[in-house]
Amino acid sequence: MAETKKTTAKKTSTAKKAAEVKEEAVKVEAPVEEAPKAKKAPAKKAAAKKEEKVEAKAEKKAEKKAEAPKKPMPTEATAIAKNVRLTPRKARLVMDLVRGKDVKVALGILANTNRAACEPITKLIKSAAANAINNFGMDEESLYIAKIWANDGLRMKRYLPRAKGSASGLVKRNSHLYVVVKMR
Repeated sequence: MAETKKTTAKKTSTAKKAAEVKEEAVKVEAPVEEAPKAKKAPAKKAAAKKEEKVEAKAEKKAEKKAEAPKKPMPTEATAIAKNVRLTPRKARLVMDLVRGKDVKVALGILANTNRAACEPITKLIKSAAANAINNFGMDEESLYIAKIWANDGLRMKRYLPRAKGSASGLVKRNSHLYVVVKMR
């Protein structure tokens, strides 16, 4: 029981000290409240100046955006296939069939043509049409193939064994395919 009395005595003494600290804090708080009010006024002015600067910068940016000329919408879309394992001459024979045609008509022609070049050229035309529709918002129905061409790509040099232990050269050609699609 003696132990409990000691703890209660300690509690009461700490309670008295806490009350004294509160009284001192109340005494100290009164003058402290007046001082920050005087300090807040310059801080408010500084904050207002910063806000004005930020607003001025925002206005300048808005003016620049309004003054900047709008970029014209693209009228064509392209697609490129590089190093297609196909000779340029064989590709050009098929490309001549679809040059200047509507995209849907060209895809129909390629579907009914029996050439090895039809598959990569079909993929390329579909890619150019998708670029036009998705990236530039062009109308799918009015697209046509404005330009289509094939250039030389990488050339792989191999050799072909010949009679009496000799060899002759063999060039395996690749091609770069290009398509430009426009709206009518």
